[in-house]
Amino acid sequence: MPAASVMTEPGELGRFGEYGGRYVPESLVPACAAVEEAFREAWADPRFHRDLDRLLAVHAGRPTALTPAWRLSAELGVNVLLKREDLAHTGSHKINNVLGQALLAQRMGKTRILAETGAGQHGVATATAAALLGLEATIFMGEVDIERQALNVFRMKMLGAEVIPVTSGTRTLKDSTSEAMRHWVTCVDEAYYCLGSVMGPHPYPWMVREFQRVIGDEARRQCAAELTTGNPDYVVACIGGGSNAAGTFAGFADTPAQLIGVEAEGGAAIAAGKTGVLHGFRSYLLQDENGQVSEAHSIAAGLDYPGIGPEHAYLKDMGRARYVTVSDAEVIPAVHRLARTEGILPALESAHAIAWVIRAAESGELPPWSTVLVTLSGRGDKDMATLMEAS
Repeated sequence: MPAASVMTEPGELGRFGEYGGRYVPESLVPACAAVEEAFREAWADPRFHRDLDRLLAVHAGRPTALTPAWRLSAELGVNVLLKREDLAHTGSHKINNVLGQALLAQRMGKTRILAETGAGQHGVATATAAALLGLEATIFMGEVDIERQALNVFRMKMLGAEVIPVTSGTRTLKDSTSEAMRHWVTCVDEAYYCLGSVMGPHPYPWMVREFQRVIGDEARRQCAAELTTGNPDYVVACIGGGSNAAGTFAGFADTPAQLIGVEAEGGAAIAAGKTGVLHGFRSYLLQDENGQVSEAHSIAAGLDYPGIGPEHAYLKDMGRARYVTVSDAEVIPAVHRLARTEGILPALESAHAIAWVIRAAESGELPPWSTVLVTLSGRGDKDMATLMEAS
């Protein structure tokens, strides 16, 4: 049920209930502590907020639209509203967080930004912000993701970033995150690690959620202006690490709206995982019978991660949010359906949220003409090769 204390600052040692924390090598503890101190100072500084708000407006194109999906709504018998993060500069919600962290890196006197990326959107956003602020950017990306997201790799390089292929392990997002954190140990004096989701060691899950909160805050104001009830009945977002969902949920956590996070079936850390530690934080993780982290799979590169942000684990345990899964087989039809009813090509990640809404409406799980807000976290340009092959 809604509670005013939900989705505020984490507790002692950066924990959301039993989740989160800071499980890093001793050499990275001072670096994480420095990021936390700098963020606290910046977040309390009106000038930092003014600078960030201006960049979000004039560079990223905020506020993004709240678009009624009229034809899809008529077909499904529910009122679907789309929060259009696909219209933000670089094509996804990732730019919100990266502009905030890049400004923070500049404030800290860093000259280089490190980042991991799976679908490439965080990498593109990082390269974009680095170019804008005159910083160097080094992006770690798994070989598998480099192959299926070749367009975004080219975009990063065009923006001046160095893209380092990761050849270890599954060669996807988990391993690119590991490599980025290992590299950070070697260059903490001049480099800032710009983590792309609500995961990693404290303060990243909290900090990234706060930078993405702009999604939920905007959507809540827009819904208040558009809906006679003031708030939607359901708020839905796809989840890998979970930043677009955390940012959206933050705007509605203290309302009666039901919060629904949609995981990829092959990367469903909440649905199929157990508690463990990965990449500096404690949360639900996919694990084998020996407690080793299992390989995740999703047709969407951005959801191909075996864990979930610690705050989502906390929201699940306390019953404030519900987490569901969608299969690869449901995603492609959802892309086609939104494209052909609304003229919008969603990213494969975002299509997971659309797929669940379609399934829930057609099965009767969603009451007739209930209002469903869906965060469309990114556009589908980057996925055309995958869509052509799958179609």
